[in-house]
Amino acid sequence: MSSSSSSSAAAAQHHRRQGGGLVPLAALIKEEARTERRAAGTRICARDEDAGPAEAPEGAGRRPLLRYGCAAQSKKGEDFFLLRTDCPRPSTSASSSAASPHPTFAVFAVLDGHNGNAAAIYTRDNLLNHVLSAMPRGLSREEWLHALPRALVAGFVKTDKEFQSKGQTSGTTATFVIIDGWTITVASVGDSRCILDAQGGAVSLLTVDHRLEENIEERERVTASGGEVGRLSVVGGAEIGPLRCWPGGLCLSRSIGDIDVGEFIVPVPYVKQVKLSNAGGRLIIASDGIWDALSSEAAAKSCRGLPAELAAKQVVKEALRTRGLKDDTTCIVVDIIPPGQTIRPPSPPKKMNKFKSLIFRKKAKDPPHKLTKQLSAVGFVEEIFEEGSAMLSERLGHDSNGGRTSSSLFTCAICQVDLEPSEGVSVHAGSIFSSSSKPWEGPFLCSDCRDKKDAMEGKRPSGVKVL
Repeated sequence: MSSSSSSSAAAAQHHRRQGGGLVPLAALIKEEARTERRAAGTRICARDEDAGPAEAPEGAGRRPLLRYGCAAQSKKGEDFFLLRTDCPRPSTSASSSAASPHPTFAVFAVLDGHNGNAAAIYTRDNLLNHVLSAMPRGLSREEWLHALPRALVAGFVKTDKEFQSKGQTSGTTATFVIIDGWTITVASVGDSRCILDAQGGAVSLLTVDHRLEENIEERERVTASGGEVGRLSVVGGAEIGPLRCWPGGLCLSRSIGDIDVGEFIVPVPYVKQVKLSNAGGRLIIASDGIWDALSSEAAAKSCRGLPAELAAKQVVKEALRTRGLKDDTTCIVVDIIPPGQTIRPPSPPKKMNKFKSLIFRKKAKDPPHKLTKQLSAVGFVEEIFEEGSAMLSERLGHDSNGGRTSSSLFTCAICQVDLEPSEGVSVHAGSIFSSSSKPWEGPFLCSDCRDKKDAMEGKRPSGVKVL
């Protein structure tokens, strides 16, 4: 017997006990409607519990669905990628439900190697672990997201330092994307790119290209740190090709690896963190084999309305049609879908040029390195964090506890080794030629990481150590 039938029978029995004889039809209908509402409420609660463990409300209170696809065409065999949707977040604070399993986050990355594939493979296999090792334990979800940009910086630098210790001359770009619920955090070095195609049809860059040809600020930083920037000279004195950094001839200003081109080619990533509304959006993460052929707008437009798997293939197909296979070409498409939907609805076309600035807007008076929580005018994207400085003292910030661990030792903010108090050197300390105004302030670095920091900032030639 159905629930509505049983409730109707119960209502009829109740009326008979009350001496009412026959039960009015209106009373039966009212009782059935009340029972259906109760049953519907029970079903909705069950779906919410299946969506994941209870945490702080986010958006409509439910985590989005992820659908992704990846496509690639190889020319040199130096492009690699990472696809992980089941990464457990480290143990959270006691305020989280102890009975719930650890919530998960997703990681997507594109790594475009050069001068061999060793750096790209090493970064693919180790970068995530290095980022997680730099995260404090016992954080709530909001605290974890807040600490993530700094941990990404430490993870990138540690990966670079460890790979360079192997003595191999390979290098790689890295575009590393972490999706936790509706929050997207992107860290990048080099010229692989991540774009966001938000609902409404506005396309926004979540990365910065570190190409010397196009990035004036990076050219100035490299020359200030002791590098030389120029084009390749041929017989007769003619200069050809893009701007490169010498020695080494690399056309990028940031990468992982590249031990042979000088420490002013830094692994410190540009980091951006945004939060989508519950309308969702689409990410396109790709190597320069795509972006040398297609603009961000063209790539997004070419695959709108397609599911993620077909979209990735379509973007690669469009790039090859436009330019041919002249470089390794890799594309990942990730759809962030509101719960209850199985495919991402196509974005409507933009109606006016100024619509893009409304979709993704940040007040000009806000410093780019400050955390902000201002909703955009339309409400599709909230920009939380953005920073691109190459200075570790700016990127690693300040430790209120002086960098001490639970064992009262100090810990290197980059490589995570324990230090005695006399061994740690503040990241805010000056070069060997100047004194630090606040040498007691953390975070602290071990001597090797301090040497690397000074070399990256041009305070000491690469490879010269302080005794």
